[in-house]
Amino acid sequence: MTTSRRIMVVFSILVLLIALDHGTKWLAIRYLSNTQSFYSFCGDTFRLQYAENTGAFLSLGANLPDGVRTTVMTGLNALILGSLVLYMFISKKITLLPLCAFSLVAAGGIGNLIDRIFRHGRVVDFMNMGLNVNQFPLRTGIFNVADVAIMAGLFLVIGNEIHHMRRQGKDKAIST
Repeated sequence: MTTSRRIMVVFSILVLLIALDHGTKWLAIRYLSNTQSFYSFCGDTFRLQYAENTGAFLSLGANLPDGVRTTVMTGLNALILGSLVLYMFISKKITLLPLCAFSLVAAGGIGNLIDRIFRHGRVVDFMNMGLNVNQFPLRTGIFNVADVAIMAGLFLVIGNEIHHMRRQGKDKAIST
């Protein structure tokens, strides 16, 4: 894949998803932040509920001291995201699927990083999903579009790696 095509793919995914992430966060701030309640849909399978998260995924690290949390959640995050974007641009062997997957992860990470920088270390979350299984409520943490992009990208990377490992196993079996 040419460098210009890689740049076009990465840039398109980044712009689209960061705009979608921050557009939905803006709507959440405007319409959900002034209420303690939530809006429930599809038999309470999907909820819209405003929350601000100072930690990472599922509030991991939210209880760290402020200076440590800021360094880890902002500085380390920026370093990792910068490295990922650099890798996507300089790797000559990256194919379209991993490029899209890494772009999803980068877009989600950048979307949340923008929140952390401009919202004093906080990320706006507003979606929640769950089921009632035998009267036992099973719910996710509250998340946002950036989190969905990160998870989708990670699932694509893992799925792609599993596919390649299986294919290599079949190729070895055929050649022996």
